[in-house]
Amino acid sequence: MRNEYPLYLNGAWTPQTDGCVREDMEPATGKPLFTVHRAGPADVETALSTAAAAFPGWAGTLADVRERVLLRAADIMESRAEEFLELLVREGGKAQSIARGEFAGSVNLFRVAAGECRRHTTEVYPAGKPGQMTMAVRHPLGVILGILPFNYPLILSVKKLAFALAAGNSFILKPSPHTPAVCLLLGEVLHEAGLPAGALNVVPVADESLSAVLAQDKRVRMVSFTGGGNAGRKIAAAAAQDFKRTAMELGGKNPLLVLRDYDIDEAVKTAGLGAFSNQGQLCMATSRILVEEPLYEAFCGKLRDYALSLKVGDPTDPDVFIGPLIDERHCAFVRSQVQDAVSKGAKLLCGGTHEGPFFRPTVLCNVDESMRIFYEESFAPVTSIIPVKNAEEALARCNDNVFGLSAAVLTHNLDRAMELGMKIEAGMVHINDLTYLSSTTAPCGGWKESGVGREGGRFSMDDYTELKWLTFQSKHPW
Repeated sequence: MRNEYPLYLNGAWTPQTDGCVREDMEPATGKPLFTVHRAGPADVETALSTAAAAFPGWAGTLADVRERVLLRAADIMESRAEEFLELLVREGGKAQSIARGEFAGSVNLFRVAAGECRRHTTEVYPAGKPGQMTMAVRHPLGVILGILPFNYPLILSVKKLAFALAAGNSFILKPSPHTPAVCLLLGEVLHEAGLPAGALNVVPVADESLSAVLAQDKRVRMVSFTGGGNAGRKIAAAAAQDFKRTAMELGGKNPLLVLRDYDIDEAVKTAGLGAFSNQGQLCMATSRILVEEPLYEAFCGKLRDYALSLKVGDPTDPDVFIGPLIDERHCAFVRSQVQDAVSKGAKLLCGGTHEGPFFRPTVLCNVDESMRIFYEESFAPVTSIIPVKNAEEALARCNDNVFGLSAAVLTHNLDRAMELGMKIEAGMVHINDLTYLSSTTAPCGGWKESGVGREGGRFSMDDYTELKWLTFQSKHPW
């Protein structure tokens, strides 16, 4: 790790001019790790102007050149694996196993995006009249702004910028204030890989209100945002002033339906991994578990035992699975959810307490719709078990939520699995697997208040391009 991380502007590490320099704190220890430069208004203007200037040249670059840049970026990342992994663990508070998975997925995304450079082509359609050629042509949008959360800073950065660059856009990356360094490092990697100066700028900001300044700027043609619903609404409103395109992956209150025919021990493992990975700080975490009554009592006890078996502590310890929440202040909100549920009749099977930022894995049972935690996202290692009489009741309670990001169904009844999979109101539904599956090529995104747009493979490429209908008439039929 460096001692200091300046901004990454126009292909170089650049000191802030009118922002500030702050210490970046390690969530596990509360001690400073290094200093990070934060952009002010003049720095934001530099990012905008250089990204706009770089766009025409990068958009005109041949597909095989863009492909080589992205493939080299993947190779350079792999050669610097230890540096990235240390930042993910120490800056982000991730367990080492989770950090390794995020890093490997990020490298893979660069390679998948490289493949899209050649695959994303013009399509020719049947002529509408004699002598006509008619086609659909895709053009890059221009400058794209990516606004990132703290929980998966590396893979979400790459998922946005790699496909945007593959399509010929320039990109401005605005990291979370909690995890800027791992994002800044991507600027250096891509410049070394041959990306022209200005095609990627990375700007942690001194004041989060500058996110709206970026989103409102006329030079930005699309905003891709991952984060909470309230922040997403503000960013979408700012972008709407110029009818900019937006892609929004927002919150979730993701249900796991456990039907009576499924193996209970496998169900517990699936639920536990889904609920407690990355301290529950992921939008696709398993936060509601709807269990058919024949399995309910045994499932509650086994999931409690699973939660108690997980080691909590400093993620630099390779045996730790539950690290710190990114901000200790969030513990008070989570504790209030748990206390509200218990006061209304829920049973606390384990957890519900914290030492500093380390919130213990928490399992509640007998949760119902009268409790805040049935509907509110926790973003912590907390899950609720809800008894249901049958699959029909599970479906109804599953869909009783403003969110519709991800869901999973555990059953060996193929007909029932297909029926539920089609009726669940979510953008992603997985049969006999985790709620938080990720993919480099599948359409990842949510329904309802969980967002708009889709990320992954050709779906990202579609989002990051404008479609034009183009015809050529060789002779007139009249």
